[in-house]
Amino acid sequence: MTDESFKTAQELINRDFELMDSSEDLVTEEELLQMLSERISFLIENRMEFLLSLMYRLDIDERKVHLALSPFAEEPASIGLARLVMARQKQRAFTKQTYKPEQLDDMEGWD
Repeated sequence: MTDESFKTAQELINRDFELMDSSEDLVTEEELLQMLSERISFLIENRMEFLLSLMYRLDIDERKVHLALSPFAEEPASIGLARLVMARQKQRAFTKQTYKPEQLDDMEGWD
């Protein structure tokens, strides 16, 4: 992942999960995963409905969310969900950079 893609993914995660001030420098992917995991842990304990709504809004596969929340999951739910969120936001960042819309030149007649 390019630095620009990671920056875009971080901005998306910061916006949705209110992790840090946008004026702060980039953190590493591991630091971002840790901060996101802690935020998700808080949401699991205090605002589960909001968290599930957010997962739906971010278009994260419902089966993967249920698997991450399962008592049989390989890692704690907060980490599993954080990995899903990061993967989805990386995918969105890549798509945004790869498929930028073209600027329309003939906007004169639209007034």
